[in-house]
Amino acid sequence: MNAKMIIVVLGLAAMAAADSRESFEYAPRRDSSEESYESSEARYSFNWAVDHDPSSNEFGHQESRDGDETQGSYYVELPDGRLQTVRYFVNGDSGYVAEVNHEDTSSAESVESYERPRYRYSSDSNESK
Repeated sequence: MNAKMIIVVLGLAAMAAADSRESFEYAPRRDSSEESYESSEARYSFNWAVDHDPSSNEFGHQESRDGDETQGSYYVELPDGRLQTVRYFVNGDSGYVAEVNHEDTSSAESVESYERPRYRYSSDSNESK
């Protein structure tokens, strides 16, 4: 009888401890205001560029946004010497509209000719005899 009483008391203590624990379920904060992140207008602007002479890497990106209107551009110097520039804009639900341009910045004298490597395969095999 004593063992049954101990089990009942321990069971009640476990239930009481479980009810007093903090719950980690998702629920909105009670002290938060009614304002949500969706109610604020997005507004930002940034610009960055890389010009690394030793590796001949040149590229950059610029963008600005005010609410639903976004515009920007990015550019990269291609391996053949051309500069590729992409200008884009997004206005509300119109989607991403881009204009891609290529500008030849290299001179004919500075461009070295490139010959595609030729691979030679031999049919001889050195299989064990």
